[in-house]
Amino acid sequence: MSHALDTSQPLFGAGTPASTSTGTAARVPGPGQPMAPVFTAIVVLVLVVLSLTFARSAGVVAALWGAAGVALAVWLRTSRGPLYDLSFGGLIAAGIAAGNLLAGNSTALTLMFTAANMLEICLAVLLVRRFAPTLSLDSVQGACRFLLAAAVVAPLPSAVLAGGMLWWMTGADFLETARTWWFAHALSIAVLSSLGLALTGRDLARYRTPARAAEAVLLLGTLAALSYAVFFLQQLPITFAPMPLLLLIAVRLRMPGVTVGLMIISLLAVGGSMHGLGPYALVLEGGDRALMAELLVLFGYLPIMLVAALLEERDRFAERAHLGQVRAEKASAAKSRLLANVAHEIKSPVGGVIGIGELWKGGQLGPVSSSQAEMADMLVRTARQVEALALDLLDLAQAESGAVKVELRPTDVTGVLEDVRRATALRPDAKDIQLDVVSESDGLVALADSQRLTQVIANLASNAVKYGGSGGVVVLRAGRIRDQVRIEVVDRGRGLSVEKQTQLFEPFNRLGLERSTVEGHGIGLALAKRLVELQGGSIGVTSTLGQGATFWVELPAA
Repeated sequence: MSHALDTSQPLFGAGTPASTSTGTAARVPGPGQPMAPVFTAIVVLVLVVLSLTFARSAGVVAALWGAAGVALAVWLRTSRGPLYDLSFGGLIAAGIAAGNLLAGNSTALTLMFTAANMLEICLAVLLVRRFAPTLSLDSVQGACRFLLAAAVVAPLPSAVLAGGMLWWMTGADFLETARTWWFAHALSIAVLSSLGLALTGRDLARYRTPARAAEAVLLLGTLAALSYAVFFLQQLPITFAPMPLLLLIAVRLRMPGVTVGLMIISLLAVGGSMHGLGPYALVLEGGDRALMAELLVLFGYLPIMLVAALLEERDRFAERAHLGQVRAEKASAAKSRLLANVAHEIKSPVGGVIGIGELWKGGQLGPVSSSQAEMADMLVRTARQVEALALDLLDLAQAESGAVKVELRPTDVTGVLEDVRRATALRPDAKDIQLDVVSESDGLVALADSQRLTQVIANLASNAVKYGGSGGVVVLRAGRIRDQVRIEVVDRGRGLSVEKQTQLFEPFNRLGLERSTVEGHGIGLALAKRLVELQGGSIGVTSTLGQGATFWVELPAA
């Protein structure tokens, strides 16, 4: 049995992903390997004989039943259409019937058991294809759908059929027979079918390294030894002793390890109970011991499979996030290279335009009328705006690519604010605005790059003059907050809505002012944010409509 499952990937085909509504790739086998149904039928035959020979606990019904779980897993993994399903079902039915006859069942019992088993297996296939078509156990939703459809619902009709037929044919107790059938077959499907679906080439690839393989052998071997001691060697009520180890297996080995561990616990728990050994030997008799062991596995240990599914799901999300981050970083690097190339290509011709415009305006290219001088002046101003845009693009590209190097050293913040105030006061649009510098404490020294810090504060002050100058006052304030120096640029203009505040630091976003008379390119704040972050600081804004805005920068104090 284990050999057939361990070789499932090469035996049943590598499979091709199929898109599903849940976004998970379904395991769809490829063509080839036509002998899989024959091998499966042989395995089913052997399992039927073993179960009926060694595991009967309620008359002729076995408490350990592996045939249904193996048949379901292989059928789901290899199905390629209605004709294949018909052929596969026929071979499985033949294997079940042959196993019953070899185990000594009469022809009537063989026909009844074969019909009940095929009803269960076919119903499980239909339910799984309807409610869990991805065959994926690497998510909580997928695992729950599969277990509910295949292990809980599918065995019920066959349990009722077998119980009723055995009552009619042999006078067996209906409830005991149906109960034993359902628990045995639900356990078979829940453990063996899950194992068959979990052991794929992708999952097994994790254990190809010697260290991971040795870890898997050590953990599963320890689980087998502990389970044997609990269910065979002593009669103390410590049936949950293997649970912490199975949880560790879920963490380290994920779903393949948990399904193998559940198979080990199921065999030892039910097998030991049927032989009159283990913790149930003194308190229960006959088939009740096997029933308690099945209940223990189904309701005590099987939920750990959902823990493994949750961990698999977390791993998948983490991998997607990592791939998304890598793609975003590559896209950002490509954008930065494009911006840098565009900036370099713009600078040279724009410099030539500025030179020609200056010569034209100065009359060095010939006599110039007043209208021509005005046009030349407009040409120079426009070219300088394009040149400023190119320089901003180059700075932004260098900052985003990490090419900008900052030299952090103790910087006098008050001196930086005073320099920015004097430079801003020379702007034509600042002639009617009062510019103040407020230092709320002495010795305000930040650990920063003085040149880049001046560039950031100058940008914020320039924006305050352009967009918030209607208030008539712009204040450059510095103070200390805990172990940081906080710099604020405050204006009393129109302020910003909450929606616009969230868009402020996006490149090329001018918040709807693209057609206004205020010059700008929407790059300055994005560049300022990056430069502040390179210096280990943070930047933000607080504003209320109609009450101005306060842009702030916080840097580590020296």
